[in-house]
Amino acid sequence: MSVTLKIRSALPADFAQWLPLWEGYNTFYQRTVPADVTRMTWSRFFDAYEPMHAVVAERDGRLLGLVHYLFHRNTAMIAPTCYLQDLFTAAEARGQGIGRALIEAVCERATASGSPRVYWMTQESNATARKLYDQVAERSGFIQYRRQL
Repeated sequence: MSVTLKIRSALPADFAQWLPLWEGYNTFYQRTVPADVTRMTWSRFFDAYEPMHAVVAERDGRLLGLVHYLFHRNTAMIAPTCYLQDLFTAAEARGQGIGRALIEAVCERATASGSPRVYWMTQESNATARKLYDQVAERSGFIQYRRQL
């Protein structure tokens, strides 16, 4: 019998299981993240002065998904807004509600922190994720522009 899915904050001891999920996420988006950036990202999750957080989905002692989020100021509101930056579920665990559970965990944490909004982005071509996102949130209508410096 399978143990119930547990959604919890990442722990320093999770690194070895978090790393393949992180690498899977980066592969999906066809980007390469240098090892020093990965180490810094991981360390930020455990630095009380950083507004960046990590939540994982665990079943039977195995991490099956991750979500990273951060809080930042917004010129249109007093309370900080919450940006859900990364969301990934292991291929073999997809379709089991893990992505939805991770989104809800971020929303609960944002609410508890007094944030009035959680937002995120995805690629237009990410049809699988967009099916879920269309069920749990509304599209803002904004288009992202980016300028590399």
